[in-house]
Amino acid sequence: MIKVSKIEYYLPEQVLTNEDLEKEFPEWSSDRIHEKVGIRQRHISSDSETVLELAVKSSEKVFENYDRNKVDFILFCTQSPDYFLPTTACILQDRLGLRRNIGAMDFNLGCSGFVYGLAFAKGLVAAGIAKSILLITSETYTKHINPKDKANRSIFGDASASVIVEKDEKAKSYQFCLGTDGSGAENLIVKKGAFKTDFELNPENDFDPENLYMNGPEIFNFTIENIPGLVKETLETNGLTMEDIDHFVFHQANSFMLNYLRKKTKIPAEKFYIDMENTGNTVSATIPIALKNMMDKGILKEGDRILMAGFGVGYSWGATVMEI
Repeated sequence: MIKVSKIEYYLPEQVLTNEDLEKEFPEWSSDRIHEKVGIRQRHISSDSETVLELAVKSSEKVFENYDRNKVDFILFCTQSPDYFLPTTACILQDRLGLRRNIGAMDFNLGCSGFVYGLAFAKGLVAAGIAKSILLITSETYTKHINPKDKANRSIFGDASASVIVEKDEKAKSYQFCLGTDGSGAENLIVKKGAFKTDFELNPENDFDPENLYMNGPEIFNFTIENIPGLVKETLETNGLTMEDIDHFVFHQANSFMLNYLRKKTKIPAEKFYIDMENTGNTVSATIPIALKNMMDKGILKEGDRILMAGFGVGYSWGATVMEI
């Protein structure tokens, strides 16, 4: 039904290393940060860099080897948009010089965003609305983070990934498994910034409510409680077993969580890909970045079957299977 034919990503030039963090927070060593979250550095957007600017750069890399006139729909996933309105995807259409007789929309999802974007793309193709979709996941989460928040600063990085999803009659149609639990909304949230005003400050810190707040233990518990079942459901829904999957690519949250998940789900280490050491947690962009790196390293071969799972803020989660 659909295939991913192109993946490119862009990382801001500014880099924040563990050594940089150690200088600001002497009680933390660079090695301790790496041991805890599996990250050595992350890329940080400058004051003038927005998700739109990052998306232009990742998309132009795609169009170095793909005819931009084929694109007939833009799906733009972000939780740090340039504006409340207009839609970032609409501005991107103009900036990229794409045709005007195409669809364009933003959708607000975080760590599950890439999987949801693929699901939307599949629906557009199945409905006969589009044949070539530019799916972008672009985030500047670091702009939400308080400078004194050493925990979140050690985890998150900024990035944009641009993916071409095309109609392919020969591709097998795999099913998606999606989930939502809004009762966990306040465990990963930016309380101030939109139109709600009757909010309380986070009791665990004295950061401004315009800053990102994450209850790490609760996010960990949510993940461990829900994602093993999501993997099982995805396999069963698609009539597959663990042995049928060549690679498992999860949202790159942090290495401790990923390794815990792998062991709990009983996924063989050689099938489980972790790649966040030099980029950090880039939210909705982690999975496409990992896929691109796997392709560049020759890890992915034609015919390989990948189970992808995204999960986090919302709470929101989703998984599906894709073949190369």
